[in-house]
Amino acid sequence: MDFGIGSFNGSRTTVNIQPVIPISLTDNWNLITRVILPVIPQYDITGEGTSQFGLSDAVVSGFLSPVNPVKGMILGFGPVFLVPTATDEFLGTEKFGVGPTGLVLRQAKGWTSGMLVNHIWSVAGDTLRSDVSSTFVQPFVAYNFPSGAGITATAEVTQNWVAENTSGVLALMVSGITMMGKQVISLAVGPRVHFTGPDFSRPDYGVRGALTLVFPK
Repeated sequence: MDFGIGSFNGSRTTVNIQPVIPISLTDNWNLITRVILPVIPQYDITGEGTSQFGLSDAVVSGFLSPVNPVKGMILGFGPVFLVPTATDEFLGTEKFGVGPTGLVLRQAKGWTSGMLVNHIWSVAGDTLRSDVSSTFVQPFVAYNFPSGAGITATAEVTQNWVAENTSGVLALMVSGITMMGKQVISLAVGPRVHFTGPDFSRPDYGVRGALTLVFPK
């Protein structure tokens, strides 16, 4: 949830539905698929007293990953797609995009650290809308205690090469493991700090929560 957006002090809630599914291809390679489908209600952003609600554009990634870590690191690389699933013109780009994505991750003694990177170019869509050329960089570090509790710090930086601006947010979260019936779940919550971005779209402050269904292998 983000607050204090733009000239009309708007607010936006972004609910990301984000399944991550690993698929075994061979004895040496996995395919890790990830879909991010945002559901967004927003208020007083496009004008005072206005509101929008619906789907935003989906981001679909496929990471080819070696089964065994490489020098202690988990690696993944593959394509990323921007799919124009938005149900309102103010919630999406109305463009189809494609590009490369990569992930490097290391786990040791309770620590998890790494970085996810992608770049998307628009290749089709409404010619009246702005083209997409966007780089996304997400470094992260987390520590998990033996109890299952954890603390995570992650930055999300987006460079919009068409509009020539940079948006960045730092999220700090505390998490814990619990049960919902027989299902293992992880709950996390923490502040979002918007440290850079254009004045017309940069929120004053925000908060982030996450519920993750855990399926131990």
